[in-house]
Amino acid sequence: MDRGFFLILGAQFLSALADNALFIAALALLKQQLAPEWHLSMLLWCFTVSYVVLAPFAGSFADSMHKGKAMMICNGIKLAGCVGMLVGAPPILAYAVVGFGAAAYSPAKYGLITEYLPHEKLVEANGWLEGATVAAIIFGTVLGGFLTGGQAAALLHQLNLPWPATTAELAIVVIVAIYLAAAWLNLYIPKLNVQLKPLIHGPVQMTKDFIVCARRLWLDPQGQLSLAVTTLFWGAGATMRLVVLNWAVIWLAYSMEKATMLIAVVAFGTAFGAVIAGRFVPLKRAFSVLPAGIAMGMLVMSMLLIYDGTVAATLMFIVGALSGFFVVPLNAILQHRGYLLMGAGHSIAVQNFNENLGILVMVGLHAMLVKYLSTPLPADASALLIRQFGSGGLPPMHTIVLGFGLFVSVMMVLITVRHRRGMRAGVMHD
Repeated sequence: MDRGFFLILGAQFLSALADNALFIAALALLKQQLAPEWHLSMLLWCFTVSYVVLAPFAGSFADSMHKGKAMMICNGIKLAGCVGMLVGAPPILAYAVVGFGAAAYSPAKYGLITEYLPHEKLVEANGWLEGATVAAIIFGTVLGGFLTGGQAAALLHQLNLPWPATTAELAIVVIVAIYLAAAWLNLYIPKLNVQLKPLIHGPVQMTKDFIVCARRLWLDPQGQLSLAVTTLFWGAGATMRLVVLNWAVIWLAYSMEKATMLIAVVAFGTAFGAVIAGRFVPLKRAFSVLPAGIAMGMLVMSMLLIYDGTVAATLMFIVGALSGFFVVPLNAILQHRGYLLMGAGHSIAVQNFNENLGILVMVGLHAMLVKYLSTPLPADASALLIRQFGSGGLPPMHTIVLGFGLFVSVMMVLITVRHRRGMRAGVMHD
């Protein structure tokens, strides 16, 4: 991997770092505004909906110009949403604008990797890229938790600023600086000598082209299974962040600031699993990692039995490691098949559409369960539970955790069975 690749990696890391820190800052803003608990799920839902709505156009946009330029434009859109939140726009709306930029950013980022490197390096590159993305989740979550937590509040009090400022506003100012740093790195991303595809069609034709590309990828045996796995992974991963936050508060009596540390542990485990897969799983054996997904779902259900912080952190690390291990090879083979069938930008757009549709469905279900099945807090509820859930009641964690883990395990079993049938039919490899 050369300097150009690490410039791409650095720009992606900083942009994703800001995205994840902003999520925690937006949660803090919603808490300050006494928003209902289900609004927290809707925050993530509104961020993700842009990936689905823009999918027919994001690939064409990314393929119409040099990918570094596309990344720069998208980073500017994210920055605009961040500044909007700072100056008083509703957090859900402002974070939706950030999601708009992120949706167009993703095909450019992954498409650039696919164009920049030979296919035999794609698994290793995806290991690096997923590791950097997960590191951004770790440090972004920790940074957001720190900047909106008690220590930052004490620092603000000591500064004695001439205007009133909250910890969430402090966090957003820092995040603006991170987005600017990502834009600076984008300036140095190399321009490749690749054939650009100008935007010569209107939205109707682009939507038709997207449908053709999506159909082509779903009908490809290897593309179909890898797309199913990555769709499940991202839907489950997004929901897992919300599940772990509530589980840590209810089961482990953690503050919100401390609960974000468990999300970081999951992310650290994912990075570890991604690196291991990138090192030891070649592209031709990508589907051999499917059993790790089954094991991950089974372990998630054991969360209900754990009340010790050390055991909980260990479990979260293992869950993360299994998820990183099984998704990286399948992500690489999906990119490779998509690049061969329709081009880098279009294939990533199809992938984003399906993966984020999975997020919308699973996060939406989580929001509905929290909204309609939450129960009133018990009379002896702690001050921590009252502060966290007083406005909306106690989320139905048994239903959420068991349903979530069982769904992941069953889906991975079905995908594994489908793969083995494909091997017997001669249209799959292991």
